[in-house]
Amino acid sequence: MVLVAIAMVAIIAIAALSIDVITLYLAREEAQRSADTAALAAARVISVSGMTGDPSNSAFSWQAICGPGGAATQAATAVATQSAVGGTVANTVLVTYSAGGQTGTDCTAFTAPGAFSVNPMVTVKITRTSLPTFFSRIWGYTGNTVSASATAEAFNPSASDLNSNGPAGTVTPVQPSCVKPWVVPNMDPLNPSNCTTNCTPFVSATDGSIMHGGISTGGGSGLTGVIGENFWLAPGCSRQNPGNCTLHQAGSIQPQANYTNGNPYLQGPPNLLYVPGQVGVNPVVAVPTCAQGDAYQQSIGGCDSPLNYQCGVQNANIVDLSTENPSTSGDTTTGVLCLTNQQDRFDVGEPTGQDYFNPFAKPNPPIPFQILAGSHNALSATLAGTPISSSTSIVSLPIYDDGMPHNSIKINSASTTNATFVGFLQVFINAVDQYGNVNVTVLNVAGCGNGNGAPVGSTPVGGTSPVPIRLITPQ
Repeated sequence: MVLVAIAMVAIIAIAALSIDVITLYLAREEAQRSADTAALAAARVISVSGMTGDPSNSAFSWQAICGPGGAATQAATAVATQSAVGGTVANTVLVTYSAGGQTGTDCTAFTAPGAFSVNPMVTVKITRTSLPTFFSRIWGYTGNTVSASATAEAFNPSASDLNSNGPAGTVTPVQPSCVKPWVVPNMDPLNPSNCTTNCTPFVSATDGSIMHGGISTGGGSGLTGVIGENFWLAPGCSRQNPGNCTLHQAGSIQPQANYTNGNPYLQGPPNLLYVPGQVGVNPVVAVPTCAQGDAYQQSIGGCDSPLNYQCGVQNANIVDLSTENPSTSGDTTTGVLCLTNQQDRFDVGEPTGQDYFNPFAKPNPPIPFQILAGSHNALSATLAGTPISSSTSIVSLPIYDDGMPHNSIKINSASTTNATFVGFLQVFINAVDQYGNVNVTVLNVAGCGNGNGAPVGSTPVGGTSPVPIRLITPQ
């Protein structure tokens, strides 16, 4: 009995120690999960801001993203404080940014601000002090503290063989997990203003670099960069053939930018003609109930399979003109109305339920982009008029380029054409009309060139950005 009594002291002490150690261990895991999600949230804000589409960052207009109290910092802090660590929120959340060998809580203080536009990284460190323990307080110890940090990156593969992202000559393809089947040519319709076949490319077909990087305010002509441009995506198919897509000018350079020819069904210029990609071969995912037509309509309302879009691989993709005519089927309009919750296809001058840019911010759209929830936002009508960081109106489109120079590209009038996708265009859908014309504002551009390598998928699954976010150094 004496031995048992002595042993019980040791057993109880070990049990007490185990309980406290487990408490600290669980708190550490909670802190790590909170840091991971906070870092990814901040990287997502950077990804959709258009920052990585301004490689030189000449205008240096990103204070509202990574400056003191910027949107990325606010997103990280908000997410971190939503998760409990040891029963309550963390005591401190420290958000820092890294670029060009520089690190700080304020990216605007970096001496080389342009470097921050090339694969910017954000680190979130979470600390929780005075964790509640059960037995260590017997000995007067109350200094229980856990901390965790995580770093996430907004990776833009544009010209990845020209900077420090990897060995020279190595191009990293990108593969967004949610793509719309609107294949657009590698032509910037606003550079030069109202061009047709002599437009500046969005991205270089050889190395993936952004050809007209920078920020444009106001969305009109005479712009300084592709980010912020506003134009119409117009069906490249004639309305004369309702069964499939017959190009407006078969045999000529197609599609093109700023096409008119007296066509009353096309919006613009400025406009950019699109053609249908191949859908239905691989399953369409995340299809809402309001888009239950053919696979083309479903892929607009939901997400087309990423397996249909191999960026940076020669002739690996198919443009299918045999099964869909966006000009006459109504599938484009129906799909976009479903996707964005726009209520009136005949009113394209103002929001009728869909998310929209803050109309009172200057310039308009504001840089960085400030999106307000529409009255029919899918999450909740109570969000109407409040700023949001994610929207179903943000979509990614494949950019194709099979010619050198780029303005020699052609889509054949045959049933299908093999094409090379050289990048993705991220746009915000402002409105769609009854003829399948979609008014968009450019948010970001990602080019991948024509190299080979494992694609970088977009995170999280279902994301709409061609600039993937990834957790790179969980610690």
